[in-house]
Amino acid sequence: MTRIQTPFTDTTTALEVVQDVDLTGRRAIVTGGASGIGLETARALAHAGAQVTLAVRNVAAGRRAAEDIARTSGRDDVAVTHLDLADLTTIDAFTAAWEGPLAILVNNAGVMDTPHGTTAQGWETQFGTNHLGHFALATGLHAALTAAGDARVVSLSSMSHAVSPVVFDDLFFERRAYDPGLAYGQSKTATSLFAVEASRRWAGDGITANALMPGGVWTPLQRHWDAEQRAAAEQEVSQGEAAGAFHMKTPEQGAATSVLLAASPLVAGIGGRYFEDCNEAEVVDELHGIHGVLPHALDPDDARRLWDVSVELVDAARAA
Repeated sequence: MTRIQTPFTDTTTALEVVQDVDLTGRRAIVTGGASGIGLETARALAHAGAQVTLAVRNVAAGRRAAEDIARTSGRDDVAVTHLDLADLTTIDAFTAAWEGPLAILVNNAGVMDTPHGTTAQGWETQFGTNHLGHFALATGLHAALTAAGDARVVSLSSMSHAVSPVVFDDLFFERRAYDPGLAYGQSKTATSLFAVEASRRWAGDGITANALMPGGVWTPLQRHWDAEQRAAAEQEVSQGEAAGAFHMKTPEQGAATSVLLAASPLVAGIGGRYFEDCNEAEVVDELHGIHGVLPHALDPDDARRLWDVSVELVDAARAA
């Protein structure tokens, strides 16, 4: 396949991506839309005319974000709905309450490098939240996405996918020592594989799904780092920027690739791919700094297997 390339770059902002895009009459959901990249993604979609729902764990923070978006976009119809991706009961309540077509689903929310813990259903926190929570949400909204006719699903992955494939025989670190970085990496490989299989399964419904790496952005995602981790990361960033390998993005720049995949006509009909800096990433055996995507994050066989395992886990949790 020919790699998709656009006029946009790593310095493009989300608002620049939608400058000539009209989303009037389209409905969008952004998980984790109360802060960081999610907020700027929601702002750009609203600015382009979409009716946006912020699906958030902290409703008060979501309402503040909605007010902020209203001030800058001129739209006063940004909705705020409670959603805790670490609790299947809130996900099912959210999808059951949704009415009408859904054109855009941005699976943006996530946790990173958390201490060992589990979700309400007993799943390891990062895999359970980042992958299984969004999996249950997207599959629960499948009918609404189909009703839109040409819906798009956007799945936020990370360069950390390179740290770990999906370890099918020990998804929840029950037989190996828990490592926050490995758990995060596995979850982000899973979010990419989800996009691969969702595009394959749902192509006949007019639904496309793509994964992306937003780039380096300082957001609340790093809240679980201790002072030593933060200092080490800042030093690495400083060295990388000095060498010209990459630059830290603003949240507005970090949201640009999400918005490209959610709204731009430049990627209409494209699915099952992995993007970075508003362009399709190169498939590589080893990341070039933070750039590229490893084959295991796009493997179609693993994508099918992960989908089946995810269905089994979610169905079993509901039955219990």
